[in-house]
Amino acid sequence: MVRLAASWHVYEGRRDDTPVDLWLIDDLGVHVHVRTGADWCLVVDHSVPYESYDMAAWGRIDVQTDSDETAFARHRGDTVLAVREQGDPVTGRMALELDFASGGVRCESWGGDLRVTVVDRPERPDGSAPTGRG
Repeated sequence: MVRLAASWHVYEGRRDDTPVDLWLIDDLGVHVHVRTGADWCLVVDHSVPYESYDMAAWGRIDVQTDSDETAFARHRGDTVLAVREQGDPVTGRMALELDFASGGVRCESWGGDLRVTVVDRPERPDGSAPTGRG
């Protein structure tokens, strides 16, 4: 992952704490788009970031490229080593965890909102952090 983009809802000059959409961009220009669906499931697809737009009385959506304001920022330049998803038979995908050598990130649909959090990995007995390999 070499670049990030994120969209944020802004209302009356205040921006929400969590992004609306995320895009993870690799060195080949592939855009992985992470968002929540209308049915509150977690949606992962391929699409490029859209432009910022105004929603009149409901505020606006601001799109920022190379955003440093999500749990993914510290992993820019790292390779995704492993991916795990959590789902529900009725609602579909609810969470996705990505492992990097430098740690992990969990994306989940939480009440219809996108939640992105750092995943703490326990240290090994020798004091080193797991790398996600073997």
